[in-house]
Amino acid sequence: MSRFLALTDATGFEQRLALSLTAGHELQVLPGMAAHQAPADVLSRNVGGPIDVVVIGPDINAEHWFALASTVDVDHPEIVVVLAAAPGNDVTLAALRSGIRDIIDPELDAHDLAQALERAARTAAGRRQAAQPLAQEAAPRGRVVSVMSPKGGVGKTTVSTNLAVGLARTAPMGAVIVDLDLQFGDVASGLGLAPAHTITDAVQGSAATDAMVLKAFLAPHPSGLYALCAPLRPAEADLIQPAHVAALVHQLSLEFPYVVLDTSPGLGDVVLAVLEMATDAVWVCGMDIPSIRGLNHGLEVLRQLDLLPPSSTVVLNFADKRSGLTVKDVEATVGLPVEVVLPHSRAVPFSTNAGVPMLQAGRRDPVAKGLGSLVAKLAAGTTAPTARSSRRRVAVS
Repeated sequence: MSRFLALTDATGFEQRLALSLTAGHELQVLPGMAAHQAPADVLSRNVGGPIDVVVIGPDINAEHWFALASTVDVDHPEIVVVLAAAPGNDVTLAALRSGIRDIIDPELDAHDLAQALERAARTAAGRRQAAQPLAQEAAPRGRVVSVMSPKGGVGKTTVSTNLAVGLARTAPMGAVIVDLDLQFGDVASGLGLAPAHTITDAVQGSAATDAMVLKAFLAPHPSGLYALCAPLRPAEADLIQPAHVAALVHQLSLEFPYVVLDTSPGLGDVVLAVLEMATDAVWVCGMDIPSIRGLNHGLEVLRQLDLLPPSSTVVLNFADKRSGLTVKDVEATVGLPVEVVLPHSRAVPFSTNAGVPMLQAGRRDPVAKGLGSLVAKLAAGTTAPTARSSRRRVAVS
């Protein structure tokens, strides 16, 4: 639907305008004297949604329509201004100079007038759509925290869900977790949720472009967290492309201070796509040789692709002094300090099976303490989102 604002006292022209517009358009008419006012005052008299097309009637003198059109074209480039006037070289030249995009003969029949108005509406829609990415780029973005591990089975989802719950406490209703393990994600289970909608719904239809529709697909959690869970059927993962996920994460980052991504193991296309927007990476590593070597390999690949987020935190899970390895061994291999150490704990599987994260239950446990320190680090961080060029070429599994 497009909205037209007409400035005219010409009753006949006003009637032809109203008859020419289809049911999909709205028309508001202001007296011709409104053209004597400042353009900001004219637009402030609009009632309803944003104006798409301003129609200047044939009874408005050149001095006033020239000033109005010039200012609207500069201050509101998404609005198309058309002039109803008898065609002539002098009028056409002045109109082009003022930013008017079309001149309509006020004596046009209803069919031709309807076509001219529809053309102006399409032009306005194109302008508004083209301006949206620019507005989004200028808007402040929230922190995008990608929780990752090249190997599976290291407790990544446990870390993700607890981190998200903890961040939701620091920013009530300001954190969202997205399950990007599209085939076998367990965020819903880890949070004790039975969501009515999943990420499959969020990347389709109007939710892909409308933040209000997207929010309707998020599942609320008692902690104040929102969750977007993995598809209910693994086959649905094939319907979700990396570009869909990248657009989704970008949109969520414009709406929430914290976006936590529980990624799938490895460095597939979806993981690489979201890493281009991530402000923080949390690397979860087990205290075993395969997990440590996998992390080292993954970091090397991302350094080559220039996709390492500005901030990285290594979380050592299942830490055990009897494993034959030390924290220093892990740091020496991966080339990053281990900032969070989570020991073995019987409380963790109990928490997972109950669908109640450790930080939600408020348990007194060394693991809960370590997870709390991770939340504090992320909440206190000031890493600003940075643009990163896409240099990835292949998926690494």
